[in-house]
Amino acid sequence: MTATTPASRAEAVRDRYRSTLGAVPEGVEERLGLAQEYGRLPTEEALAELRHIVLTDSPLGARVQQLVHFGQLLALGRAHPARIHARGALHAGAAIADLVGVAETALITAGVPAYALGTEIIAGLRAPADDGARGPSDRTDDPPVRP
Repeated sequence: MTATTPASRAEAVRDRYRSTLGAVPEGVEERLGLAQEYGRLPTEEALAELRHIVLTDSPLGARVQQLVHFGQLLALGRAHPARIHARGALHAGAAIADLVGVAETALITAGVPAYALGTEIIAGLRAPADDGARGPSDRTDDPPVRP
């Protein structure tokens, strides 16, 4: 029988996020550190499991589910998590055009600030035109949202 350590359990949580989003968000790393330090790792394990189920075992499929999260977060004006889910959508097979469609829908449902936030995020995710690569940028900062 293999004993699981807090470190191996935390790494399993990270693996959930990597499989869903393609990376481990900085906020998750911070929460995992606190959870390990204060003996609350089961909370993070349960949260990661629930998120994994909702995002990957959904009738919508992972791609659409990530796009829905992106749109909802645009409507709420939540730049950082919207960026995470935009990257997650690309990781799940969405195209930049899909993200643009979501931002345009946010324009109708939540107004110009949501659309502006969406286009700002999408512009930061576009690959440079000269190398032809597709995928999310390494940018993790949250510039101010401009309506």
